Amino acid sequence: MDRIKALAVTLSAIVLGLALLSPAMAAKSPDKERAEVREMSQKVLNRLYSLQPGAKKAVEGSAGYAVFSSIGTKILVVGGGSGKGVAVNRKTGAETFMKMVEVQGGLGIGVKKFQLVWVFTDKAALDKFVNSGWEVGGQATAAAQYEGQGASTQGALSVSPGVWLYQLTDDGLALELTVKGTKYYKDEELN
Repeated sequence: MDRIKALAVTLSAIVLGLALLSPAMAAKSPDKERAEVREMSQKVLNRLYSLQPGAKKAVEGSAGYAVFSSIGTKILVVGGGSGKGVAVNRKTGAETFMKMVEVQGGLGIGVKKFQLVWVFTDKAALDKFVNSGWEVGGQATAAAQYEGQGASTQGALSVSPGVWLYQLTDDGLALELTVKGTKYYKDEELN
């Protein structure tokens, strides 16, 4: 049994390492990478709006938003993933390109690709996310309404006051939140 656990931990470390290194191995110009992130962001937003039409009103009425695409793997007891995205200040149009890494525990096997759309109802929450980075842990819970915004944020999870999160998977809008142990930070190469 100890041998199986050691093998599981070793395989998980290899998969996590490959997930974290794979973006670094692809040599692309910063301009090309920024263009790809912008294109991904627009596709994710369009998909979100088709699945949850009220989300467009939430994004357009926000202080800012961030869109990320991520892929995660899990082998037995350990999993991880990585992704890229962009945060946008709606008032100024300023873009901040960002990265994310995720580590999770618990039983499971598989690969999951998902997209996240963060909606910040106030500038302070957006600034904190962009400038300080965020570490998300624990569990977020869905809220029916926050300060009269229930209709426009239907399908989103309230992560903290002024911060809503939509999670999309291949199956559509997710009913669960899988961002435990996730770190968001500025991409120094693209900013």
